[in-house]
Amino acid sequence: MKNPSPDPSAARSAASETVAAPSTGAIRSGPCRLSVVIPTWNGGERFLQLLQCLAAQDLEGGFELVVIDSGSSDETARAADQAGARVETIPQSEFNHGATRNRGIELAQGEIVALLTQDALPMDEGYLAAIAGAFEDPSVDGAYARQFPRADCDPLLAERLRQWSASRSEPVLSSFVAGDAEASKARFEALPPLERYLACAFDNVASAVRRSTWEQHPFPARSFGEDVAWARELLLAGGTSAFEPAARVEHSHRIELMREFKRIYCDHRNLIELFGLRNVPTWKDVWRGWAYQRNFYRELLAGLNLPRSQHLYWLAYSKPHALLETAAQFLGARSHWKTDESAFWTWADSAIRRGV
Repeated sequence: MKNPSPDPSAARSAASETVAAPSTGAIRSGPCRLSVVIPTWNGGERFLQLLQCLAAQDLEGGFELVVIDSGSSDETARAADQAGARVETIPQSEFNHGATRNRGIELAQGEIVALLTQDALPMDEGYLAAIAGAFEDPSVDGAYARQFPRADCDPLLAERLRQWSASRSEPVLSSFVAGDAEASKARFEALPPLERYLACAFDNVASAVRRSTWEQHPFPARSFGEDVAWARELLLAGGTSAFEPAARVEHSHRIELMREFKRIYCDHRNLIELFGLRNVPTWKDVWRGWAYQRNFYRELLAGLNLPRSQHLYWLAYSKPHALLETAAQFLGARSHWKTDESAFWTWADSAIRRGV
């Protein structure tokens, strides 16, 4: 396994270059110890770059690639096929974050199955060897990788990504009571909600699962947050997850107000259901949180070396963004009981969650 580069900027620069049709490289058509599963839909140039990164992986024996394409109208499926992937196409209406990944793992043959999104680029040729290396510990059932924002990532989103558990630099093993489901459930119940959530952190942007574990604990068929829900089920059963910072990917999206509102709403809808976590319990807390986040972003931007025009733009943008952040946390956490009481909220909840 090659050592990962200590400077992610070089890998980011290489990943952003325009690429031609990918070669098969490390991708094999026969059985391999490791498989890679990627759900796709109109992956565009970024997906071609991902195929190029995968073909260049330094992994003994290579790996199998499985792509589940949700009816792309661009060249995504054809490019995956040319790269040596096994491609299965499903209607876009059938896509589900949990169920679609389960379908890909069913088709894969590896005893370790790595999962990637179509826009998460490995930052070096040792990525797959590093994520697979986490399973050398026989107690590990699933592992997730370290994430870096893209070089063009917006400053507000880049800061949020730096605070996520997938940005840490040290490896972490998580379990409640390894091998003991009953004791694990008791330990989970004894923890405050935030600690429950942090213990169950997992991210299918870039992860891997042991097939034998997945056969007992497939991903729940959820439209959002299938990764964290899976980790909760796993740890409650006495399993162990790992964070592997040596496996590194570049991943972020351009920030959009409504997209962020919908994502945060869905996230906190899950957090109250799975962990009883409510960060913003009242409308008063929404306004307090808004004031806190405005000040936080003002100080953050003041410390960045941005051109004046960009500084002013993001300073103005941060004010509605901070309000939508706190409002989405509040509304998402109370969506469960609101939808039971109000036809309007039943409609609104469905509309907000659509397409996330």
